[in-house]
Amino acid sequence: MLAVMMKTFEKDGRTFQQWRVGASTFTACMTLGARLMRWDIAAAGTTRSVIRWPETADFSSFRDIRGGNPILFPFMGRNFADGKKFFWKNPVDGVVRPMPMHGYATDGAFEIAEASETSVRARFLPSAAAREGYPFDYDFFVTYRFGELSLECELELVNRGNERIPWCAGHHFYFTLPWHEGLSRKDYVLKIDAKKFWHHASDGSLAKADAPAAPVSFGNPAICDLLYTKLKTNRVAFGPKNGEENVVVRIGEADETPSPWTTVVTWSESEDAPFYCVEPWMGAPNSTAHGNGLHFVEPGATGTFKVAVSLE
Repeated sequence: MLAVMMKTFEKDGRTFQQWRVGASTFTACMTLGARLMRWDIAAAGTTRSVIRWPETADFSSFRDIRGGNPILFPFMGRNFADGKKFFWKNPVDGVVRPMPMHGYATDGAFEIAEASETSVRARFLPSAAAREGYPFDYDFFVTYRFGELSLECELELVNRGNERIPWCAGHHFYFTLPWHEGLSRKDYVLKIDAKKFWHHASDGSLAKADAPAAPVSFGNPAICDLLYTKLKTNRVAFGPKNGEENVVVRIGEADETPSPWTTVVTWSESEDAPFYCVEPWMGAPNSTAHGNGLHFVEPGATGTFKVAVSLE
């Protein structure tokens, strides 16, 4: 029988949650950003961090911590309104409002709505700034479901009001890479079947980019901050060149074909950072300006965005 357990613990005045499912341990701070902090796997007397968290993380600058899975809501990336950075214009009524990088949920307050030995669901508690920048009647939930060698994260936007709500959310997974002693980024490859490639220009527009050389190596600087769209499948995999121990990111249900503007981003902070981010997004950044990948939730309806990560 698979051993499962959930516990909470206190550290430095904060409450954390932890789930153990077989060999996997998932640690989170669900009341701050609904942040999954790390995913560790124990095997043969060693521990591997699939999703990493820096040991010296400064919680007073939570938004800036390079680790875990920041939740990007209601819009990810940089938004522009009539050339003004970190603002957005509602395409429905034309009103311009503030929107920080990656939205308001990344370091926002949440409350745990449900929890079990293998799952947790948290509800966003918008701040005054979030209510000003995104003034809709809604509930936003983040749900994690944990398996022995997998996790699933579902974002839900419930429209409680009488007007349609725009959104374009995403994930910012900080994956440990490299994860083998003696290997470097150039020893790992990305497998993604995309037809279009973009950069997010400094003015908020999308600039066409060349397809990276195959096989797509994490040692190739051209893939840093690269957007991939027109995905032929919803499966993205990466791992050592020998094809073993792949991390697989699945967008949507098992056999779902992504919409044309479903976006994956590859990014890292520097050439020697101990992580590489592979980020599934609902659409392209600044979607409220150009419309590519922008989604709407009608009154009384619920919009969802589901992503799964597994080891193969």
